Amino acid sequence: MTTASSAEQSEQPEQSAGQAQLSLGIAAARNLATTTKTVPQMQNISSRWLLRTLPWVEVRGGTYRVNRRLVYAVGDGRVTFVQEGADVRVVPAELAELPLLRGFDEADALQALAERFQQREFGPGQVLAEAGRPADHVYLLAHGKAEKVGTGKYGEETRLGLIADGGFFGGQVVSAEPGDWEFTVRAVTACTVLALPRQAYEEVAGQSEALSSHVRRRQTEGERPQNKRGEADIALAAGHAGEPVLPGTFVDYELQPREYDLSVAQTVLKVHTRVADLYNEPMNQVEQQLRLTIEALRERQEWELVNNREFGLLHNADYGQRISTHSGPPTPDDFDELLAMRRQTKAFFAHPRAIAAFGRECNRRGIYFGDAEVGGHRIPAWRGVPIFPLGKLGVSAEGTTSVLAMRTGEEAAGVVGLRQVGIPDEYEPGLNVRFMGINDQAVISYLVSTYYSGAVLVPDALGVLENVEVSRTAD
Repeated sequence: MTTASSAEQSEQPEQSAGQAQLSLGIAAARNLATTTKTVPQMQNISSRWLLRTLPWVEVRGGTYRVNRRLVYAVGDGRVTFVQEGADVRVVPAELAELPLLRGFDEADALQALAERFQQREFGPGQVLAEAGRPADHVYLLAHGKAEKVGTGKYGEETRLGLIADGGFFGGQVVSAEPGDWEFTVRAVTACTVLALPRQAYEEVAGQSEALSSHVRRRQTEGERPQNKRGEADIALAAGHAGEPVLPGTFVDYELQPREYDLSVAQTVLKVHTRVADLYNEPMNQVEQQLRLTIEALRERQEWELVNNREFGLLHNADYGQRISTHSGPPTPDDFDELLAMRRQTKAFFAHPRAIAAFGRECNRRGIYFGDAEVGGHRIPAWRGVPIFPLGKLGVSAEGTTSVLAMRTGEEAAGVVGLRQVGIPDEYEPGLNVRFMGINDQAVISYLVSTYYSGAVLVPDALGVLENVEVSRTAD
């Protein structure tokens, strides 16, 4: 008689010596049983709320053109720097971002100005410029955060705004009569600043007639009529009586509107014919391979919509629609300011850690930020606007991230996703699977492609809260 294994003995009731086994053992029975199994699982699948929330516009011909009214404002409103160790230098051509230097492109004069900027360091709370004192420096903020402070109607201190990396103030110093500072600028964090004394500018202007004449012309021309968004003004008359001469006008358009070409994410899926022929029960191997491949492509599609340098939301947000947090972590005040920058904000998108940090700030103030129902899901919300998790926003090594706020849809002049349906061998909207053949090693190849892009129809459709600190801090 064969002795049972220890594993088999542990699974059977104890038997007295010499007693015969009356039924089939569990270990032996499992060899003949069919297991209950799952389809192949994948950890890298996210909720992909951005893809699910964006309204998708069907793009025929592969290109989407966004026509806008003519906008006079040019440049991105920020200055770029070059860092060498602890030393920081301004890129000379970036000085054309200053209002009175806009459009000036003489390299020698800009280089001479750039060389005369002096690097200064300010600690938190230190004053860079004081209201009422003569404006005698142009300040460029290379790193850090500073606040503009004014005086309210009743003499109280009022915060007028924040200046972050790449910001500047004091551009009027290069004018004939710079006047006095109208506000106080105080460092919120440690700041690295480049300062240009007025005397240094006068030295360069005295050697460059082109520079001095350009500044004089900019002062005498003034700004062309435009609305608060920088668009060419439409002349109107209202509140008149009788038969006055009405102003004539027309709506001017941009001559070179932005065009978005559909981008593509592709891969070649390979499956051996032996696997496809023999191992399709109870699950079709080709279908499972294709399902997981499509999941990976959709994840990459959402990442591109956020981070692509050509059409990604982070890189296409207008600089005038970017604000920085007041104190580091995302607070209700920051979210309110982001909401106030546009009409009909439909959604916030934030990294899960940013949502957690916002929750901590709400708890600190004794505020419950509520939720909203979206497609049967309860989503955290602020002021009734859902805050969707979006891990593709990422968190930097310094523990900071960004929060997006957007209005969506063509009718609302918002943010839209772009795709083309009806493509050959379409498997899902905007995604096709094309058979490429079988090679000499009996391997089947399928080309899997998805075509997409995104567009911001007008600048205020998308806002970004920057420098959002998500690390937990000690109370």
